[in-house]
Amino acid sequence: MRTVIILLITTLFLIACGKEEPSESLAEAKNDTPLEHARKHLNVKYVCPMHPHIVRPEPGNCPICGMNLVKKEIKPEPTESLAKAKEDTPLDHARKHLDVKYVCPMHPHIVRPEPGNCPICGMNLVKKEIKPESQKPAMKSEANKQAGHNKYPTVTVRPEIIQKMGVRTTTLKIGTLQKIIKTVGYVTYNEDKMRHIHPRSSGWVEKLHLRREGDFIKHGQMLLEMYSHEVLEAQQDFLVALRTRSKGTNLNPKRYRNAIRNRLRLLGVPDSTIREIERLNRSLNNIPLFAPQSGTVTRLNIREGMYVTPSLEMFTIVDLSTIWVMVEVFEHQLDWVQEGLEAEMKIPALPGREWKGQVDYIYPELEPKTRTLKARLRFDNFEGRLKLNMFAEIIIHSPPKKDILTIPQQALIMTGERESVIKALGDGRFKPVDVKTGMRSQGEIEILSGLKSGEKIVLSGQFLIDSEANLQASFLRFSEAGQQPPGGHQH
Repeated sequence: MRTVIILLITTLFLIACGKEEPSESLAEAKNDTPLEHARKHLNVKYVCPMHPHIVRPEPGNCPICGMNLVKKEIKPEPTESLAKAKEDTPLDHARKHLDVKYVCPMHPHIVRPEPGNCPICGMNLVKKEIKPESQKPAMKSEANKQAGHNKYPTVTVRPEIIQKMGVRTTTLKIGTLQKIIKTVGYVTYNEDKMRHIHPRSSGWVEKLHLRREGDFIKHGQMLLEMYSHEVLEAQQDFLVALRTRSKGTNLNPKRYRNAIRNRLRLLGVPDSTIREIERLNRSLNNIPLFAPQSGTVTRLNIREGMYVTPSLEMFTIVDLSTIWVMVEVFEHQLDWVQEGLEAEMKIPALPGREWKGQVDYIYPELEPKTRTLKARLRFDNFEGRLKLNMFAEIIIHSPPKKDILTIPQQALIMTGERESVIKALGDGRFKPVDVKTGMRSQGEIEILSGLKSGEKIVLSGQFLIDSEANLQASFLRFSEAGQQPPGGHQH
């Protein structure tokens, strides 16, 4: 009996020593899924990629093709059935299964797989979520597709993100927009009031009453006295005509005298001198020359005793009571420049003064090198403060355009291919809208189509919203393509 007991105890001891310890506790095993538990405890198998029926417990080569055996992995079970997955759009499917990402609101290129701080600005990273407005592409009408109403999806942003992004909005209103063209130019002569004085006949300058360039002269002031043999002969003929009183001709005596008198006028003899010759009944050796207008002498090419001919320019007189300002406008501003527009001028050399004028003439040809158009402005200069070749700052006011819809220039997104703004729909919802723009002036842009008065648009932070909308639009296009029968999505 004692021997039997000893044998029984020995057997139980051997059984206890041969039992393996579990690799994990029962509590840890309860937290695992069947797939995870099987992956932990199943023996590793190695199979041939070309001949899957070749299975070995250790690495090696396939006896058929000689390829290296690869480790056989246990594929996880799908989280949802195929039938249920087919009901989802690619966007819904991606939202379910994509890994969570955290981005910086100010620097969207900073992406991390876990929460943290932005290395650039230090802001807290926020969870990146795809939250499109729930809509089924199949429910869109063909008319909406053609009009492009659903070209971009609606983006929903949480209030705290809106605050961090600094999103500001404004309400659109009907107003007035006026184009203002700012340019520069220089002061020059008014060529309409410039006179060049030449002698009407050859002769000698006997006495010159004008000595210097730049002198101001008045209308009718004597400039010089000149002797001309041709004029002297015309005087003799005039005196003979007065004495004979048209005898031997068929002309009326009065008409005959006027014909002879007109010959003297054509030779540059003033009417006052002709009347004096007629009164004295004798010829004058020196004929005076009077100023035809008031102004400044800008050119003096003669001196006393010089022999002059009709081809010589003796004087140039310019009336500076009005001046021209030559300016250039850019090619894209041509539509807003026309004759008669009001203009303002400031001279840096004369601070605190402002002159009013108008566009006098627009030249018909563009400068090929600078691609600018030259325009001429006219200003009064009664005080004589404006000097030739002065630098001038010009503002040209175009006619105002009334009852138009405008937006601030900072709200417009220009990509080179399209122009759009972000419309605020309320409750944190935003949507990009393509617009057609017109006139631009003073930080405002005219909207021809795409928006209506009373709607709200985003002024700041719109670029991040536009980027998110473009990303979601790409998902929607894939979704629309996946619901077409010929090329259905294969899950």
